[in-house]
Amino acid sequence: MQGRPLPSRHALFALFLAFTLVWVGGLGFRKLAGPDEGRYAEIAREMLVSGDFVTPRLDGLKYFEKPPLQYWASAAALAAFGQSEWAARLWAGTTGFLCVLLTYFTGCRLFGRKAGLLAAAVLGSSLLFLLVGHMNTLDMGLAFFLNLAVAGVLLANREPEQARRWMLTTWTALALAVLSKGLVALLLPLATLLAYSLLTRDFAPWRRLHLAIGLPLLLLLTAPWHLAVSLANPDFFHFYFIHEHFERFLTTVHGRYQPWWYFLPILAAGALPWTTVMAQALATAWRSTDAALAARRLLLVWSAVVLGFFSASGSKLPPYILPMFPALALLAGDWLARAQRRTLLIHLGLATLAAVAALLLTTRVPGLAGKEFEKLPMASYALTLGSATGLWFAGGVLALALVWRERIVAAILALAASALAAGLCALIGHDVFSPLGSGYHLARQLPYRPEIPFYSIHMYDQTLPFYLGRTLTLVEFRGELAFGLDAEPERGLATVARFVERWRQDGQAYAVMPDTTYAELAREQLPMVVVARDPQRVVVAKP
Repeated sequence: MQGRPLPSRHALFALFLAFTLVWVGGLGFRKLAGPDEGRYAEIAREMLVSGDFVTPRLDGLKYFEKPPLQYWASAAALAAFGQSEWAARLWAGTTGFLCVLLTYFTGCRLFGRKAGLLAAAVLGSSLLFLLVGHMNTLDMGLAFFLNLAVAGVLLANREPEQARRWMLTTWTALALAVLSKGLVALLLPLATLLAYSLLTRDFAPWRRLHLAIGLPLLLLLTAPWHLAVSLANPDFFHFYFIHEHFERFLTTVHGRYQPWWYFLPILAAGALPWTTVMAQALATAWRSTDAALAARRLLLVWSAVVLGFFSASGSKLPPYILPMFPALALLAGDWLARAQRRTLLIHLGLATLAAVAALLLTTRVPGLAGKEFEKLPMASYALTLGSATGLWFAGGVLALALVWRERIVAAILALAASALAAGLCALIGHDVFSPLGSGYHLARQLPYRPEIPFYSIHMYDQTLPFYLGRTLTLVEFRGELAFGLDAEPERGLATVARFVERWRQDGQAYAVMPDTTYAELAREQLPMVVVARDPQRVVVAKP
């Protein structure tokens, strides 16, 4: 069914402008949350302050878990726009925004303008993609560059006369993906090409890889930092390549083990409100018969490889499957562009019913409060979620009415706009919990000078150093900073007893600690006065 024509160029520009303002504008309304947002903002801040862009450091300690591309980009944003949540999230937000534009461009070239527009609408409003695109993590940058590489392969095979140009794009994107999150950026595309060729007996993509220029380009872009950091830090190689790549995948050393099916419910919920649409698109992609069959199959194999790889890993976190979402959105946009009205009514009806179910579930949110100080923000957040699901429901009803009138594109855009608004509402409303976990509120209470010693006992709040604009001295705490403390043990204090000795020697000093630790030190009559606190932590000063 063709439905009404596409929006005019002026209407498309207006849509683009509105999406840009909403997407980018939504980056700065929340305090940084731990651990990831604070960690990656602080590493970038420390790079900017120290001027050392080779050796990443967290709380002044060597931190080699990830490559530096996002740290460099975030440091540039902090230098340009100041130290703020908006600047700290700008790289993740920008790469997410570019991923939506890339999906539109790729969809137009592969399946037509209508499919490209609908694919971009689906991706930009999918719950998991929307949430991660507004959080300061490394996953969105990796997802963008990986999908740019996949798009290069797809277009090189679609347009053989332009294969060299598209493969240069692919190799450049792979290099930037490696600098975003490591060697997984090479493993996933390689596994996809192998699986695709074995399943389809189509080996044409291998003949268009342009290895003679691609591999040198990849090495030219990735080798300099790896060599520089290895020369500056002889302990880098084993930790980065062995511990962070092979042990992370093959073992549960990072404490993130989950069962093999862990990502299935995350995928189902993360694809909302397009879950059934994506499922339908996946079910029909392999057996289509037109000229775009190869592209659909490659997108399907890419999605399966990403899901299978991380499902087999011993380390699992929800954003890991983000790289499959642009491919799923392309398949969904292609299917939506060809779907019949009756079928669309069924799927959009299911999406609207899902909003009703979500609205009913929000009534249970206040009961999730585990502690007394969580009850008030949890009740407040339940109201926010109720408003968000109300927006989603209203968009679903409007979409159904538009489909009934055979205004297909308008219907999909209406549901996408409501889902985008609902997701941002839920995300921004989550800031009600920031007094319980973000270091922003503690930092605002402190009348301190940067040169005064500052200790962190039995804990490390990832966001507090960023808001204080300084590093802390860890006391009897190691966590993910164990490698850095082993390399430079003089930067921490191994025991509380050693801290007490140092505290008595200091002229002025501050320390942050859990309530329980404060109670223990108070019983020992350590000279200290409370200068800031939140429901779980206390900051004291030496009187």
